[in-house]
Amino acid sequence: MSDRKYRQRGYQDDGPRDRPAAAKRPPEVRDPRMPRDPRVPNMPGFRDVFRCTRCGSLEPLAIGLDTACSKCGVPLHACSQCASFDAGARFECMQQIPARVAPKDAKNTCASYSPRVKVERETGSAAPVNSAKKAFDDLFKF
Repeated sequence: MSDRKYRQRGYQDDGPRDRPAAAKRPPEVRDPRMPRDPRVPNMPGFRDVFRCTRCGSLEPLAIGLDTACSKCGVPLHACSQCASFDAGARFECMQQIPARVAPKDAKNTCASYSPRVKVERETGSAAPVNSAKKAFDDLFKF
């Protein structure tokens, strides 16, 4: 009997371990700007947007002290709308402030305020809201 547990060919053979390892080439980096790489069709664009944290409506990036949300009327120059707002940080702000500002959803005059801008993917076209209704009505016109 053999002293090996498994009798399959290649199990614990001395052959493969004795050969030197072949030098491997590093993998090529794919760059979509290079002409040899294929382009992805219909790649959507991206845009910077500012949305109200309460209702989610799209608001302009220029925020003044008295600016309010066009949909729900919440003041936009508030801590809850700020990019530095962090519920886990000291005084709930990532900036160094001397005292806590309360309430967080009320209008304030903080000097370090900057609107919370997010990057969103542009989905769909810039067609008017009534385009679906218009398309439906056009089906039955003679």
